[in-house]
Amino acid sequence: MRAAIYARVSTVNNGQSPEMQLRELGEYCSRRGWTVTGEYVDVGISGVNEKRPELDKLLADARRRRFDAIVVWKFDRFARSVSHLLRALETFQSLGIEFVSLTEGVDTSTPAGKMIFTVLGAVAELERSLICERVRAGLRNAKAKGKILGRPRRALDTKQITALRAKGFSMRAIAKKLGVGVGTLYRVVPGRSKIREKVFGTR
Repeated sequence: MRAAIYARVSTVNNGQSPEMQLRELGEYCSRRGWTVTGEYVDVGISGVNEKRPELDKLLADARRRRFDAIVVWKFDRFARSVSHLLRALETFQSLGIEFVSLTEGVDTSTPAGKMIFTVLGAVAELERSLICERVRAGLRNAKAKGKILGRPRRALDTKQITALRAKGFSMRAIAKKLGVGVGTLYRVVPGRSKIREKVFGTR
């Protein structure tokens, strides 16, 4: 089994060092008979930082299937949030890559680890459903109060469109000139047929 290990420390001024994480992660892989094929270490980077060069490199190498397992010291050393963790785990699962969080005892190659992953996924799905329902409830409430939802419709001058057509402009050119979609023109111009005149590449 080829393994990649990832370590992160947020500061370097108070004596923090990734060496302890790397040592214990390396020893874990050795005990399991796994070969460490890569070490990815972000130093002096906060856990909420969107840009982590070594983590980004790890994820890119995962998609290239350069290892079979990823071992980290702790969830919060690896992921910025629960949703970020779950997205990463789903990616690893689709690639057939196992994930181990050493101090939390989570190993997706074991039945217990797979169960934890399933539970986390169910919680995330519940959270997404609750958010969607709150959004829908807000929209229903807004409509009940008479608020108009969506982008306001643009008033188009059919005479201007007809004049541009008479000058030889295609419908696509007119749409671009007026800053609207071609479909919008077909809805406002009387007598135009989508069958006779296709949207793309015709006049």
